[in-house]
Amino acid sequence: MLPVVARAFAEMGYRRTTTADLARRCGVRENILYRLWPDKKAMFVAAIDYVFDLSVETWAKLLEQPVRRQSAARKLLEHEASHHGELGLYRIVFAGLSETDDPEIREALGRMYEHFQKFIREQIEEHRKGLDGGDRGKVTSMSAAWAVIGLGTVANIGRELGLMDDADRRRLMEQAGRCLLG
Repeated sequence: MLPVVARAFAEMGYRRTTTADLARRCGVRENILYRLWPDKKAMFVAAIDYVFDLSVETWAKLLEQPVRRQSAARKLLEHEASHHGELGLYRIVFAGLSETDDPEIREALGRMYEHFQKFIREQIEEHRKGLDGGDRGKVTSMSAAWAVIGLGTVANIGRELGLMDDADRRRLMEQAGRCLLG
């Protein structure tokens, strides 16, 4: 049910989504949802966690495929340049950002961003081991990872507001991402 719950929050946001909407979409009665989660906020927090879990699951499958003399970071960057945000789940994060006065939602978002940053940082560090030195000391892997997250956010804002088409977003991710990888 979590993918359905996440899709509902992505489409309608936190405040507009009701548990009745969620139950209807899941094809169950509300009491079934309350057996899994104590309240709507817990459902939303689970949806935030799902954004990270689904991303990592997607990336793991991608990295299982044979690599043609390409680092995992480079492979992930190419994938995200073409596919970042296409499911619209970033809207869950955007909705959550307007709810950061709630400690549980704030904690869930913080945890999600920390996990993303750590995963991306590890990929960048591994990628940089294969480089000959050069300019890689200019941007730390920690800063580069946060900047990659920022790129994704900007790409999603561009998508949401119709300011960038697919080609513009792909170029942004590829060009800036390559600079950040080092």
